[in-house]
Amino acid sequence: MTTRRKYALIGVLWGLVLLALIPLAWSRWGVPSVNDSLAEVIGPGDYHLTTTSGAAFTEETLKGAPTAIFFGFTHCPEVCPTSLGDIAAFQDELGPEGQIRVFFVTVDPERDQLDQLRDYVSWAPGVEGVSGTPDQVDKAIRAFRIYARKVPLEDGGYTMDHSANILLFDRNGRFFEPIGYQEATERAVEKIRRLNAL
Repeated sequence: MTTRRKYALIGVLWGLVLLALIPLAWSRWGVPSVNDSLAEVIGPGDYHLTTTSGAAFTEETLKGAPTAIFFGFTHCPEVCPTSLGDIAAFQDELGPEGQIRVFFVTVDPERDQLDQLRDYVSWAPGVEGVSGTPDQVDKAIRAFRIYARKVPLEDGGYTMDHSANILLFDRNGRFFEPIGYQEATERAVEKIRRLNAL
């Protein structure tokens, strides 16, 4: 092998090593900075809603204990009841000592008054409904970076299209990470256990 080819081969090998190190470097230094910036912008805001227990729901409500936030509505045909069922499964797996408080925030304040929300979430352990004026709900939707849109139906009614993630927050009110729609119970419970351990 000529010297020139040898140096070319060494250069190619070093290039492959550097390419292999990119994902490691991103996971070590890039992802935490992305997560840190998300933690700063998801949740804070000047919304003021009311829970089904009569308490205020504000930015301060996120502080004091690990918390899960889910946005939905009581006329939801599939995503919301499925997610509430998933939350009930998480709580069951976590047991009485590890359960997390959960707030189900409506994206449909025109129809979801507190009484309807209370009935809707009553069967899921640790879940409180949250509603308010359309203006305040809109503020919360923006603060939590949620997608929500009214979709007209042919019969003159409407449904809501909305984000389906469950958002986890630590006891300081900082965004931790999401639980995806229909994420495996084992993975979701592992995230909540890590959150509870902080």
